[in-house]
Amino acid sequence: MGNMNMDHSSHDMGNMNMDHGGHDMGSMDMSGGGMMMMHGGHMMNMGNLKHKFWGSFALMIPILIMSPMMGMRLPFQFFFKGSDWVVAILGTILFFYGGKPFFSGAKGEIEAKKPAMMSLISMGITVAYVYSIYSVINNNLTHSGMMVSNFFWELSTLIVIMLLGHWIEMNTIMNAGSAVDKLSNLLPNTASVKQADGQFKAVSLDQLQTGAIVLVKAGEKIPADGVITAGNGKVNESLVTGESRSIQKTVNDKVIGGSTNDDGSLQFKVTGTGDSGYLSKVKNLVSSAQNSKSKNQNLADRVSGYLFYASLSIAVVAWIIWSLINGVSYATTTAVTVLIIACPHALGLAIPLVVSRTTSLAATNGLLIRNRDALEGTKKLKFALMDKTGTLTQGQFKVNLVKSLTDAISDDDALKLIASVEQTSSHPLASGILSAARAKGLKLANADNVKQITGAGMEATIDGKPYQVVSGKYLTEHQIQFDQQQFDTVASQGNTVSYLVQGNQALAIVAEGDQIKPDSDKMVQYLNENGIQPVMLTGDNAQTAQKVAKTLGIAKVEANLKPEDKQKLVTKYQQSGAVMFIGDGVNDAPSLAKANLGVAIGSGTDVAIDSADVVLVNSDPKDVIALLKLARASESKMVENLWWGAGYNIVALPLAAGILAFIGITLSPMAGAVLMSLSTVIVAINAMTLHVEK
Repeated sequence: MGNMNMDHSSHDMGNMNMDHGGHDMGSMDMSGGGMMMMHGGHMMNMGNLKHKFWGSFALMIPILIMSPMMGMRLPFQFFFKGSDWVVAILGTILFFYGGKPFFSGAKGEIEAKKPAMMSLISMGITVAYVYSIYSVINNNLTHSGMMVSNFFWELSTLIVIMLLGHWIEMNTIMNAGSAVDKLSNLLPNTASVKQADGQFKAVSLDQLQTGAIVLVKAGEKIPADGVITAGNGKVNESLVTGESRSIQKTVNDKVIGGSTNDDGSLQFKVTGTGDSGYLSKVKNLVSSAQNSKSKNQNLADRVSGYLFYASLSIAVVAWIIWSLINGVSYATTTAVTVLIIACPHALGLAIPLVVSRTTSLAATNGLLIRNRDALEGTKKLKFALMDKTGTLTQGQFKVNLVKSLTDAISDDDALKLIASVEQTSSHPLASGILSAARAKGLKLANADNVKQITGAGMEATIDGKPYQVVSGKYLTEHQIQFDQQQFDTVASQGNTVSYLVQGNQALAIVAEGDQIKPDSDKMVQYLNENGIQPVMLTGDNAQTAQKVAKTLGIAKVEANLKPEDKQKLVTKYQQSGAVMFIGDGVNDAPSLAKANLGVAIGSGTDVAIDSADVVLVNSDPKDVIALLKLARASESKMVENLWWGAGYNIVALPLAAGILAFIGITLSPMAGAVLMSLSTVIVAINAMTLHVEK
C-alpha cells in the first residue's frame, strides 16, 4: 500500500501509494496539511475534492427541484416551461465540473489498460448525460410526438454521492494511517547535548550525531536511541512499543527515541539518529508491509477486473433486450443502473483499508509487520517451532556453579579463564559468566585469536595457550572425557552446562540457570488450544530443555541443535503443515526466513531484522497471541469486505438488469448509486472496527 516517507524533523508523511480495485490509486501526499490521492493516474486533492463536492451539491439542489424524479414530474414543473433548459444548463456544468475527477481517473485506467471503477463511473454518468440532453432536445425542439424522460435528477445525485464517497474514502484512509503518522510527532525538536566544556547546550535534532552525550530531565521526551551513561529513571515507551507500564532504566540500559522520561534525570550516549533510529525503522517496516501486495489484494484486483467486464456485458445485453421489449428510454435507464451498481469502489477499498488499519495498529502495539503475505496464512499454521533462550526464557543467565576438574587451577582461576575467552561474545551465556567474574573482582586476561565455534562455544589463546569454552555435546563429538553423571545431575536442575577445555582435557565445569518468561506458559496454552503444536528447539542440553518444556506444557522438544539443524527441522515439519518459527532473529535467521511465518523476538534498536516476517518489539511471548489474533481478525475483515464490496453484485446486477421487472421489482440509477455508496461506507466502517486484542 505504498510508500510512507516520514521525516523526523519535518514530520512530513510523504507519499502513500494504494492499489485501488486493480488500478494504481497512486500517491497520497499529506505534507503541508493537504492530501493528494491518485485515481487512475489523476491526482485528487483533498481540499479540491471538498470544494467540488459542495459546489456540485449547490448545483444539485435546483436540478432536483426542477427535473423529473425517476421519470415523474412534480405539479409545479408543468407551469415552469423553461425548467428543462435551466436543468440542462446546470446539469452540463455539473457534469463537467463534478465529473472531472472521474473522467481523468478513467483516462488513466484506459491508458494503463486496466479499466475499473473510474471507467464505470464515467461510463454511467456519460450515458445518463447524453441521453438527458437528447431528452431535452426531443421534448422541446424536435417534438417527435413521444415525451422522453431525462436523467438529470439521477445524474446530479450520482455525481454528488460519488464525490461524497471519495471524500469519505480519503478521510478514512488518512485516519487509518494516522496511528503511524503519530510516530513522526514523538521526537522533540531539540536535544540537550554535552559540550567540550562539560556544559549542556540545546541543539536542533538534525544536528544530533551518534556518540553525543544527551541530558534528559524528568518529563522530557528522549530525542534519539541510545545507552544510558549516567543517572536513572522510569521511562514510558507506550507510544513507541505499546508497553503500557513505565520501565525502570539505569546505566547501560537502552533507551528509544520518542519515549518519555517520567522521573529522574539521565544522560545517554546516542547510538541511532535519523534513518538509523528506531522510529525510522518502524516506519520503514510499515512502509515495506504496506507496499507489498498480498494474495487477498491480488484477489480483489482480479475480482474488480472480472466485475468490469461482467457489468459491461450485462449492461449491453440488458439494453438490447429492453430496447426491443420496452423501448430505448427504459433500456437506457436499466443499462445505466447496471453500470452504477457494478462500480467496484468498495471492492477497491476492501483490502487496502484493512491492511492500513492492521499495520498501523500493529506498529503502535509493538508488532512490526514486514511481510503481510505471510501473515495471511495464520489459519493454516500447524506447528510453532520456537527457540528456548531469549524466547521462552529471559536469556539472562546466572552462574550457579563453577568447579575446577583438575588440581592445576582453582575455581576462581577457571572462572577467570572462561570469562577471558568469552569477554568479546554477546551471547547471553557469556554475559552471565562475565557478570560472575565482575562480582568476584577478577581481572580478565588478554585473549588472542578469538573465534566462535558454530553451535558449540568459543575458543581463544591466553598466554600462548589455546582454550575452549564448549558444550557437553562438543565434548562427546570430539571424544573428550568428562563425568557424564555429574553433567546429568547439574543439567537436570535446569542448568545450561559448559566446559573449559585445553587440548583433550576438560579443565572445569560451569553451570548457568535461566528464568522462564512470565507469559511463556500463556503463549503455549493458546497455541495448544488453537490447534498449533508448540515445538521447543534449543542448542542446550536435553535435560535442561525437558525441564523447561515440562514446566510450560510443551510435549515436543528438539535439543543439542546447531543453527543449521533448526532450519532442517523447519523443512521437516513443513512436510506435515505450515510452520511458524519464533526466534531471536540473529542465529535463527535461516529458520526465520524458511518458515511460513517467521516471528523475531527483538527490542530497541535491534528491531530491524531482515529475515523475519514480523518483529515483536517487546520480546514478550504474549505478543505472539496478540499477533495471531490480529492476523486472523484481519483476514476475516478482508473476506467480509470482499463480500460487501463485490458479493452483493451477485444479486444486484441481475436485479438492476430487470430480471424481476415482470413482477414490478426494478432498480433506478439513484437506487444503484445509493447501494454502491452504502457498500463503500460499510467496507470503511468494517475495516476501522479492527482492533488489537490484548
